[in-house]
Amino acid sequence: MPRRGPTYKEIRRKFNANNLYEDPEFPAVEKSLFFSQSPGKRFEWKRPHELCENPQLFVGGASRFDIAQGELGDCWFLAALASLSLDDYLLKRVCPEDQGFDRNNYCGAFYFQFWQYGKWVEVIIDDRLPTYNGRLVFVHSESNNEFWSALLEKAYAKLHGSYEALKGGNVVEAMEDFTGGFSETHDLKKAPRNLFKILFGAYNSDSQMGCSIDQAGRGTEAKLDNGLIVGHAYTITDVKRVSLPSYPKPVRLIRIRNPWGQVEWNGRWSDKSYEWKSVSDRQRKELGLETKDDGEFWMEYTDFLREYSRVDICHLSPDKAPGGKKKKSKWVVSEIEGRWQKNMSAGGCRNFPDTFWINPQIEMMLEEEDDEEDDDDEDDDGSPAAKQKGATVMIGLLQKNRRKQIKMGIGNLTIGFAIYEYKDGQKTEKLPKDFFLRNASKARSDTFINTREIMGRFKMKPGRYCIIPSTFEQHKEGDFLIRIYSLKKASSVTLEDKTGVVDLPQQPRSQQVAKPEPTKEASAAEREMKAKFFDFFKRITGDDMEVDAVELREILNAALKKEMRLSELTGTDGFSLESCKSMVASSDSDRSGKLGFEEFLELWNGIRKWKMVFAQFDKDRSGSFSAYELQLALNAIGYRVSTKTLGAMVLRFANTSGQISFDDFICCTVKLKHMIESFLDNARGSTAQYSMDEFLAIGMYS
Repeated sequence: MPRRGPTYKEIRRKFNANNLYEDPEFPAVEKSLFFSQSPGKRFEWKRPHELCENPQLFVGGASRFDIAQGELGDCWFLAALASLSLDDYLLKRVCPEDQGFDRNNYCGAFYFQFWQYGKWVEVIIDDRLPTYNGRLVFVHSESNNEFWSALLEKAYAKLHGSYEALKGGNVVEAMEDFTGGFSETHDLKKAPRNLFKILFGAYNSDSQMGCSIDQAGRGTEAKLDNGLIVGHAYTITDVKRVSLPSYPKPVRLIRIRNPWGQVEWNGRWSDKSYEWKSVSDRQRKELGLETKDDGEFWMEYTDFLREYSRVDICHLSPDKAPGGKKKKSKWVVSEIEGRWQKNMSAGGCRNFPDTFWINPQIEMMLEEEDDEEDDDDEDDDGSPAAKQKGATVMIGLLQKNRRKQIKMGIGNLTIGFAIYEYKDGQKTEKLPKDFFLRNASKARSDTFINTREIMGRFKMKPGRYCIIPSTFEQHKEGDFLIRIYSLKKASSVTLEDKTGVVDLPQQPRSQQVAKPEPTKEASAAEREMKAKFFDFFKRITGDDMEVDAVELREILNAALKKEMRLSELTGTDGFSLESCKSMVASSDSDRSGKLGFEEFLELWNGIRKWKMVFAQFDKDRSGSFSAYELQLALNAIGYRVSTKTLGAMVLRFANTSGQISFDDFICCTVKLKHMIESFLDNARGSTAQYSMDEFLAIGMYS
């Protein structure tokens, strides 16, 4: 959501404590709360100074205990918020320090910064908060005069259109939006043997982490006998190896927090369990053990694996973000934006072999193996395991802007990706359909799923790979971001055809037939045929010997109807007037609106060639072919077009069923031919210069 309107500094100059700012983009009305339901009771919007005498943004600094869930089902967001509070640098980046409630700074407005799909955006709100009976309805702090968490929640709700839009989600979604980091998710029933080391390293690299338990038919947020809550998002707040005299090996402990601020695990290593008797007072203090019901507790790692279903890790990006220092990170990051467009680049998964190849393709080059110290394999009990050589890479596919469309009934697409390896000596270019029919993927996402982001961690040998991001079904449109995190040097780029004229592929020598020299008899026959056609052309055009679009239509339909099966191809009596206008424009060099005989003859020969290409793709002789094959048809004629150009052509020439008719194919081809030739006539290298009138004349006439 890019910033529009005044900046925070401009608002500060215009408003003050005696003239408080009111946000016109996110007003204090019911539609800012809910879009599909009624609150059920009358909420009042109140500013913090109307709720307490001495409102503060922070009281004694930020703490994970400043976050208590209210009446909104956004525990996933609150779990991420609790994790954010553990890192002062990250928190100040999201909630800048140059604002507050003292009279010199206060104007009724606050601003926050969130990462959104590769960019940081600023969200400005006023401080009117929804209340009931004088209390905050949604997230709040234990201190009744502390408001950073409530205001940040409001800003996040504005980012997505309403508070209701925050109901339900994965904790890593908010973690990424707070940090610009990269999420990694593990199903704990399939946990890798080195997962504890991954968690331990992630915590010590300031990564954000969360966990949850699948509902599995047990109801939303149902409490288990062990004190854990089903279908509920928790925050991981510490990961430790603790050496104790009574244990032969270090104990692996994980500290977890319930965003409710209460209700805890009651098994081993819970607050009052007997295991703590073997821990000295000094170690308890170092571990921050609190025996009160504050929602935070420790668990032994094997209990954690058994009781929880999923763990989420948000690795911090090494990129420098607004207003902060650069965090230490060993990851090398690259990002690629793309789009699935219906009838053009939304080919679906491998279940659709005829269209899978048209999905966006991203080349990934892995250049080096991991260093020895980066190899983090270990067995579940902490003992060393056999080393696996290769390059560690994490790939994430993130679909963009779906949450803010929830109110329109648009949810997440079901997405996934596959990775293919280029063969030795193979050109780094878009892979054709046949490649995917004959080669299996080297790696892929575990499944297709309707979450905002799906990721995979892989160890692969250095080399060249092609990543294919796709939706599960065909024809599903959406924007996406591919992020690639690697331990060693790597690069990536979207594979793209360059628009222009190309040489057509030659047949193999073994299949080529020697072309005989034309005989005198053949030459005479061609001259005779041309003369007859000239007489016909003259009768149609009259004394001026030029043909306009109306006359061209009559000539083509009369001369080529039988030979080219026009009625079958077009479903009508022949070419449309619109396509004939395009044909005239493609060959009318002097812009007279008419064609001479030689110009017409060149066009006619072109149509004969284009008709043969069309027949290659119209296999069922229906008079049309799928828009997915337009690029191949243009390649067969001798043209290549970029994804951007192809997308525009599909939108312009495909019908609502995603089909290209013969008439539209001819119209598309002649327009492309004219535009490319006009560009090349005025080109200097890869660019051309036009005045506005020249540009408009070419575009309007073609």
